[in-house]
Amino acid sequence: METPERKEEKTSSHVSFERWKSLDIRVGKISGAERVLGSEKLIKLAVETGEDEFPSGRCIVAGIGLKYEPENLIGREVTIIANLEPRKLMGIESQGMLLAANDDGPVLLIPEREVPPGSKIS
Repeated sequence: METPERKEEKTSSHVSFERWKSLDIRVGKISGAERVLGSEKLIKLAVETGEDEFPSGRCIVAGIGLKYEPENLIGREVTIIANLEPRKLMGIESQGMLLAANDDGPVLLIPEREVPPGSKIS
């Protein structure tokens, strides 16, 4: 299997280990997905993280709509940052960030095998 050619991208400035540890990176399971009205790029996701405060899944708005169809996302495990301050996108409060690589569009970061929603990534 050939490795794809790597694009030249500069790395950002260094982050302290303590700052990195402050990020709550977890596995989530998408339980719902729909396009955001008025946007080709944004998809509103319900992501289960095993937390009682979000019984139907936390709402995460992600800019993946040019590469992914909402109906194909349901049931997939994804990697999220769970402790970002909520932010409104197109009037919808996003309660985290979906992690994806950029290779001519977003490529979801997924676990190698299924793990329980809310599993911490370190």
